[in-house]
Order: sequence, then structure tokens, then C-alpha cells
Amino acid sequence: MDNTSSSEKVKHGFVIMISCVATIGGFLFGFDSGVINGTVDGLQQAFNSDSVGTGFNVASMLLGCAAGAFFAGRLADVYGRRSLLIVAAILFLISAWGSGIAQSSGEFVFYRVIGGLAVGAASVMAPAYISEAAPAEYRGRLTTIQQIAIISGLFFAFLSNYFLADVAGASTAEFWMGYQAWRWMFWIELVPAGIFFLALMLVPESPRYLVASGENNAALAVLTRIYGSAVAQRKADEIYASLAEDHHRPRLSDLLDSSAGKLRKVVWVGIGLASFQQLVGINVVFYYGAVLWQAVGFSESDALLINVISGAVSIAACFITIALVDKVGRKPILLVGSIGMAMTLSLMAYAFSTASQVDGHLKLSDNMGLLALLAANRKA
Repeated sequence: MDNTSSSEKVKHGFVIMISCVATIGGFLFGFDSGVINGTVDGLQQAFNSDSVGTGFNVASMLLGCAAGAFFAGRLADVYGRRSLLIVAAILFLISAWGSGIAQSSGEFVFYRVIGGLAVGAASVMAPAYISEAAPAEYRGRLTTIQQIAIISGLFFAFLSNYFLADVAGASTAEFWMGYQAWRWMFWIELVPAGIFFLALMLVPESPRYLVASGENNAALAVLTRIYGSAVAQRKADEIYASLAEDHHRPRLSDLLDSSAGKLRKVVWVGIGLASFQQLVGINVVFYYGAVLWQAVGFSESDALLINVISGAVSIAACFITIALVDKVGRKPILLVGSIGMAMTLSLMAYAFSTASQVDGHLKLSDNMGLLALLAANRKA
């Protein structure tokens, strides 16, 4: 059903609560991705790594992220969405502690890969959990909040990096208890990861997963908490009817068009959108923003502050999108966003192409530095 009928009394507080808990996973996704931005100098100094080694240290999380995203869906179909989110929360805790305490590049990479597994799982499971638990009329907006959570995680990672480096004097300077500031940048993540783990103990399993698993009584109990007893059974019947004809659990073969023997077109569309989203170049700003801005003449403090501004602009853009998405539609926003990214990427590339070499370092003119800064924030 597209709209809530008069007989349905959705318990909004409960729906908002479970959605907010799930979006903490998105927040941690963003935080874990963005925290590396301010630690590059510390990693290079602590592990005495060259540019290639440092680059691998920074990118290593993506190895775990790919594996986590690939296996999360199948594991969630077997063990449940909530169970996978709990595992992700534990992995976030392990990664945050280990990344900060690591004494070698290999040890650091190990813990970052664990964090990547958590990021990959959370990126798949958090929106899936929300979409399966939330009423249809709120699903689009609540799922979009996941993106705000991701950007908020990036923003707070940038913000904490900035303040820690500012108080310590530099990311490589000693901050507290004899540990450098860059190590504390990772340990800050223990707070939201711990909250995520504890909050997950308060939310139920996805009703769709419960129906697909044959746990009808448990599913009915969850649906009653969401819709009330008057319509809970009808919602359970609707979920049951929406499953595959033989009502099996989701499996990879469901992606195939049985008549043509090929992947369904909508699957290719989803793959294309997800792939091109990652190829637009914004990850360079998220992962190497501090290095990028320092390379063209900004101080470390100013570079970290620019990251904070970029994160704030991204959050504002997400709120604008939420306000427009149900009025304008998904496709027009994607089209406008794609054109905007293409233009701002071109402007950034042009600005950096004009950089000159000063004492072995890149240097942008004041005008080109301003252009690069504006383009990066408009792109974010």
C-alpha cells in the first residue's frame, strides 16, 4: 500500500527510534571512512612508510568494505539483519581500538580491513533494515536519512580530527597519556560504536526477515509494535505475498530473469549507479583532503578546517535533497547532481593543473586556490 489507511495507526515514535538506531551504522560508515583523512601524516611518521605504503594503509579499509558488502546480504538472509548489524558494531569497536594502538603497518592494515568489513556490512544492512521495518509512506525519507547519517559521520570525523590536531598542536604531536593525536582520532570512534552496539539491543529483527524465515509469531509481534494489533496480521500477509512464488528466502538466483536467463535490467541499473557513484572522485577529498590542501600551500590546521566545511556543506545538500526527493523525484535529482559533479570536477582539475612548484611543493595562486576550494565544496 502506498498510503496509510485510516484504520492504520502507525506508532511513529517506535518507527523513528528503530530507524535512528539503524542509521548509527551509517554514521559509523562515514566516520570510519573520514577519520583516516587527518591521520595520514601520523601513519607515515609512525610506520616510516613511503607514499605507496601510506597509500595502501589509507586504502586498506576498502578491501574489507568490498568483502563486507558482498557477503553481508547473504549472511543477513541466514542470520538476520539485526544480527549482522550487531556483528558490524563489534567490528567497528575492534577496528577503532586496533587502528589507534597499531605499532606496524601490517597490524594497522589488519585492523582497518576489519573496519572495512563493518563499513561494508553497515552500508548494506542499515538501509535494508530501515526499508523493511518502516511503513511504505515513510520509507523513502527514512532511507534517505541514512545518507545524512553517513555525511554526518564524515563531518564529525573531520571535526574531531580538527580539534584534536588543534589542541595537540599537530596530528603527529603527543595529545594525552603519551599517545599522538592521530591515534586518538581513531579512538574517538569507540564512543558511537559503543552506542550503536547497546542501542541494537533495544530494536527488533526485521519483520520481513522473520516472515521469510517462517517465524510468523515473532513477525506479528514486531508488526504489532509498528502498526498496532488491528492491521498487523494484514501487514504480515502482505509481506508473505510479496515474497517469491515459493516463498523461499532471498537468493542470488532471484536476480535472474527466468524467461531470458540473464540478469534483470534493474540489477544492471543498480550496479551502474553504485559503481559510478564511487568513481566521481569525492573519495579523494574524503580520504586525502588534508594532504590535498596541504600540498597546495594550506597549513595542516587550515586543511583540516576545510574538511569540516566540506562535511557541513554535504549535510546541507542532503537536507535539500530530502525536501525535494518526494516532490521532484529521484531521477531528476540524480541528473542534476551528475551534471554538477562533472562541472565541479572539471573546475578542480583545471585549478590544480595551474599549480606551480615552490621548493618541491605545489602552490596554487590565491584565485586558483579559491576556485579549487569552491569547486570541492560544491561537489561535496
